[in-house]
This record gives sequence, C-alpha cells and structure tokens, in this order.
Amino acid sequence: MKNFLENLLLFKEPKQTEKFILKENKQDTEKDSEKASNKNPSQKSNKSKEKDGDTFLDKILGSNQGDDEQEPGAEKKEEKISKKLSTNLKYMKKVYSIPKNGDIVLRAFDIVVKDKTIPAFILFYDGMTDREVINNYILTPLMLLSNLDIKGNERKIIDYIKNHILPQSQLNETSEYTSVIDEINFGGCGIFIDGIDVAFAADVKGWEHRNVERPNSEQVLRGPQEGFTEILRVNTALVRKILKDEKLIVEDVIIGKRSKTPCSMLYLRDITNESLVEEMRRRLESIKIDYLIDSGELEQLLEESSLSVVPQLMATERPDMVAAHIADGKIGVIVHGSPFVLLAPVTLVDLLQSPEDAYMRLPYAHLLRFVRFLGIFFSLLLPGLYIAITSFHQEMIPTDLVFSIEASREVVPFPSVVELLLMEVMFELIREAGIRIPGPIGPTLGIIGALILGQAAVEASIVSPILIIIVAITGIGSFAVPNYSLGLSFRVLRFGYIFLGAMAGFLGITLGLFIQGILFVNSKSFGVPVTIPTGPKTATSFSNNRLIRLPLWKQERRADYLNTQDDTKQPKISRKWTEDNKKRKGDGDEE
Repeated sequence: MKNFLENLLLFKEPKQTEKFILKENKQDTEKDSEKASNKNPSQKSNKSKEKDGDTFLDKILGSNQGDDEQEPGAEKKEEKISKKLSTNLKYMKKVYSIPKNGDIVLRAFDIVVKDKTIPAFILFYDGMTDREVINNYILTPLMLLSNLDIKGNERKIIDYIKNHILPQSQLNETSEYTSVIDEINFGGCGIFIDGIDVAFAADVKGWEHRNVERPNSEQVLRGPQEGFTEILRVNTALVRKILKDEKLIVEDVIIGKRSKTPCSMLYLRDITNESLVEEMRRRLESIKIDYLIDSGELEQLLEESSLSVVPQLMATERPDMVAAHIADGKIGVIVHGSPFVLLAPVTLVDLLQSPEDAYMRLPYAHLLRFVRFLGIFFSLLLPGLYIAITSFHQEMIPTDLVFSIEASREVVPFPSVVELLLMEVMFELIREAGIRIPGPIGPTLGIIGALILGQAAVEASIVSPILIIIVAITGIGSFAVPNYSLGLSFRVLRFGYIFLGAMAGFLGITLGLFIQGILFVNSKSFGVPVTIPTGPKTATSFSNNRLIRLPLWKQERRADYLNTQDDTKQPKISRKWTEDNKKRKGDGDEE
C-alpha cells in the first residue's frame, strides 16, 4: 500500500523501454552482404574456399550455409532418397523442423526378421490422417507380419514390401524426397526403411470434413437435394454418380506454389470441343501463384476481363447442374476446399436459368421464368424509372396518383433521388448485415430492420411511403436472380440507372441500356459471346432450352456455339411409345 501511494503521489522519471521493431529478414541481410561480396572479389574467394571445405555428408544433406544463401522462392533441387536411414531421418527432420513443429509425428520402429532387425520410420501429420489405417494396415504388417528375405537383393525387398506386406490400396514408390513431402502435406504418410533407396508414400487421409448436405445458396423445391462439399474426390464422385460414363475425364492439376491446391477439370472426351479443353488446360497450368484457397480466386485468374459487368464463369454447388452442363459440352473445374464448381463457357441465358426449369412441367416452367424475368426487370430498372417518371415524365402517371405522390412528398425535405439513394443504401446494409450475422438471427434482423427503419423514415418525413414500396419491390426482385454473381452485377448497375434517370429521364435510361448492351455484347467467356444465342443469333436459338423452353422430347441438339464433337443429344423421336400408339391407332382404323 505504501509503494502504491508513493507511486501515485510522487513523480518518478519513466523508464525508457525499447519498443518492438520489425527487423529485416535473414535472407534480406544476406542479400545485402552478397551484393557487397560481389563488389569485393577477395571476400568472394574466401567464401568459395570455405564452401569447398564442406564434408561429403554436408554436400549430400545440404549445409546450412548453402540453404541460407538460396534466394527465397527459388526452386530447391530435387534430391534422391539415400539408402542410409540416418541420412533420410536427418533430412526429413530438417524439412519439417522437428521437434519445433508440434503436429508432425515421427514414429521410429524396427522390422523384425528372424534374428535380425531393420530400422525404419514413418512420418505423418497428426489430425490429417486416419490413425486406425496407419496402425492396422501399415505399422502392424511391418512390425509383426513381415517375413523379409534378407538374402534377397534390394529390388526383391522393395517388391516384397509393396506387394505382400502393405495392403494399402494407394501406395506409391518414389526415389525423390519431393514426392514423399507432397504426399505427407496432403494427408498421407511417408515410410522410410534402412538399406533401401526408395520411400513409400501411402494415402491415409482422415481429416474432418463436412458431409454431403443440401445446397445453401441454390435451393430448389424439385430436384436432387445434394450439394458439393470441400473435398475434391467427394465432389468428383457426386458428378460421376450422375454421369455414369467412362468417357467422363477428370484431369488433375496442382495450383499454388505453397498451398499446392489440387484442382480437377471435368469434361466428356467425345463431346467437348478439343480446342476448348486445350485452352482451359493452358490457363490452369500457366497460373503461378503462392496459394489458392477458393474457386472464387480461380475464377478471377481464369476470366478474360476483370472489369466485365457480367460473370464469365458460372459457380454452382449443385452436382446435377454441373453434370447437365458437362453433358452439353462444357467444362467443369473443381477446387479442393471449395464447395462451388466453376463452369465454362457460360452465357447470359445460362445465368438466368434455374435447375427447376428442367425438372418441372412446361407450363409451370414458363410461369416461373416469366416471374423471374419480371423480378430481374424490377431489380434493374424500377428505381431508375421511378426517378425518371417523377422528375421528367409526370404526364405518364394518372392524375390521382400524381396528387397522392405530391401530397406524400410535401413534408420530405430531400429530392427524390436523394431519398431513393438513402433507402437503397440502407436496404443494402440490412441485407449485408443479415448475411454476416450467424444463425437464425440474420433473417429476423433483416425483416425487423426493414420494417422499423421504413416505418420510422416515413414517420420522420425523411422518405415518402411510395418510395418504400419501390425499394421493397426492387429488393424482392433482386432475390429472383438465380445466379448470385449476376445478381451482384444487377445491383451495381441499378445505381447507374438511378443517376441516369435523375439526369436525363427516359433518355438517360435508354443511354444506359445502350451502354449495358455494348458491354454485354463485348464480353466473352472462353471465346463465346455471353449474349449468344440472342446476339449473334445461332441456328439453334430456340431448340436448346434457351429463352423459350421447348418440351424435353424436342430438345434434340446441343448448342451449336459450343462446336461439340457430337451435336446430337437425342434422336428426333425420343418417345417411341408415341409411334407405337400411332401404329396401333392406324391398325384399328384399318380394321
């Protein structure tokens, strides 16, 4: 208590404490010293002499000095696996920073053969592997069930271990460290045995993952209720479960220097255009980045124009939708760790369609499409048209409605465009907040927030009641867009139409439609115009489930703009029972 009072009442000189300073990396310091050594040849010669004095073991393992001199990001030279287990152990400990790295497991054991033992060790990440598989199908056979013939040569021992002892289904033999390291980093394990210059990489993945559930962002009332997950092979299996065709090709490619994210390109070998496959393969293999986390990042790396207002690839989490587009001759790209699959090429009509259009009967599908297009029209143009009509074209409104609007706006201190922008921004904030808030609170907050804010704004004479109706219809119409990316595009363009309507009325709206049409026509997805088949018009504009859906039994050909190898989807008479009925009717008339 005494010390506390003294410190409180008496003044003391504060102690000078040195704050934390972010120092340069060791590599940066060594770069500067290397530049200085290049200027001084005598220091460079001394350095080369010291390097020449390294031992033979240091040359095999790579000394610390040589590793430090290597520039960050430079590719390491692939090293071969040694016959000496101690050399392999030292190398793997250095790569995985053992014992500093806490989640790496290094298990040393002995393979007992009669009166002799062969030392070995296994390496894997804890939490990414299945321990039961490692214990029962790798360690147990090697430690207890091995009957190796020591007198045999090295090749016989390798074959015996691979073909008789280890029952693991996915077991690879490799002579390079990089192959084993890549397998360990992706949930596998590496097995090293003394006296053998190869290692075994086994697939023992066992990390926690989400099960197959219903799609969250693309829910439909009728149709398959399965959605993609974050596991690559689960997603490819979901597509193969629908397309049970041996001609369905799944090409794997690794993207990301550090993340090494596995990706798969899916297409039908005898249908998809070969040049389209080559172009997609070229773009995927030419991507050089450090890490790839989600398919949204890959979409930005694959698209031709980053500033285009219309999406150039379509992202979906529905396997049935991916299978349908692949069957039509398109390509799907699956990214490990992302539940959304990319489809290319894509057109504007594809983005406006929903899976329900194919699963429902023709009258219902046309009704849903009409409602959807009406919602898209309201979402894009209704606020701009309201501003244009109330500001420049009042003669288009009935007289009683004009008086009603003017009476409600007498107490509003702001112009129409200001109050409309205010309410649009508030609606966007409520929608964004409803998405970010976890659990069932989000939708509740959105409904309550919209009601309270709208009512309060009207009572406070900030906005007019008719404007609340306009903003509400616009917000509801924006939810009718099937594709989320296209919906975001329309939400951005809506503000442009508001400003154009406020500046020039219908003339501004017409100018905006003209500019939007130019931007849409100029956009391409892997060489295919996004406005096709409307412009340019194709031969099968109305026969491939485009703007007007025909019955399924009349959708005989694939889209000609894809230039598929086989453009026939089904024969001209796909319902054979109708022909049988005609024959029966004809036979009855003859009788």
